[in-house]
Amino acid sequence: MGADKSNKVVVVGAGLMGTGIAHAFASSGFETVLVDTNAAALEKAYASVEKILGDGVRLGKVSEEKGRAALDRLTVNAELSEAAVGANLLVETVSEQLAIKKAVVMQAASLMVDNAIIASNTSALSVTEIAASVPAPERFIGMHFFNPVHKMKLVELVRGLATSDETVARVKDLCDAIGKTSITVNESPGLTTSRMSALLGNEAMYMLQEGIATAEDIDTALRMGFNHPMGPLELGDLTGWDTRLSVLRYLHETLGEKFRPCPLIIKMVAAGRLGRKTGHGVYQYHEGNRVPGSGLKGSAL
Repeated sequence: MGADKSNKVVVVGAGLMGTGIAHAFASSGFETVLVDTNAAALEKAYASVEKILGDGVRLGKVSEEKGRAALDRLTVNAELSEAAVGANLLVETVSEQLAIKKAVVMQAASLMVDNAIIASNTSALSVTEIAASVPAPERFIGMHFFNPVHKMKLVELVRGLATSDETVARVKDLCDAIGKTSITVNESPGLTTSRMSALLGNEAMYMLQEGIATAEDIDTALRMGFNHPMGPLELGDLTGWDTRLSVLRYLHETLGEKFRPCPLIIKMVAAGRLGRKTGHGVYQYHEGNRVPGSGLKGSAL
């Protein structure tokens, strides 16, 4: 069947995930609009996409002409009421708060084309509950990308209670068109990957809190022992510990005691040590780069 690349794609939320998703669609031939009410976030996101494409050109992965064409297909807009008009697909990547997600999809639904698909990048919240906010919940689906999007090939497609087979098939075609491998899961708290990742990251923080090993050694163990591309503490810094804490609290509430957030995560979030985006998490960062030897050591906590 294949995806129609003349379709207009709108991505809402110019954080790390939204930026990566917008890059994926724009670089694959889709006219793409990235939306955020924060002008500084939009400017930063556009520059990030420009850098990813520029790095691709320098590494010989993409021609200069294709890199420029991809950037030309990406526009930014602070107004969802403008951006959503005539869109065929909307992917929301806003804060992991149900009320915010519902507000976004409710506003967009009436502005998009007939038969448009709305997707949520949520990693833990209920797709069924968000879908209840739109007139056609059968055309609502979870589309869970992974960070960093331009390197990670997996997308979890999450079926809500009303999601139709046709919607799943269409979104699978879209994933194929942007070079991603998709799996389909029935809605459940934490899906497959978030559930496993939350446990792994939480346990790594308990080990750090207890002084079992340094942050560097815990991350090295997972990278070298299990061939993970990134250790769980490095990944938490990249994702943001505030986001991780929100997911853990939801999983703790819905799935029980084994997901109780490590007190060290709660302490770090309260202190504003959220990870890369604040320059300090488990590790410290300078100009976006990790400071060597800066990881937390359990004996010092």
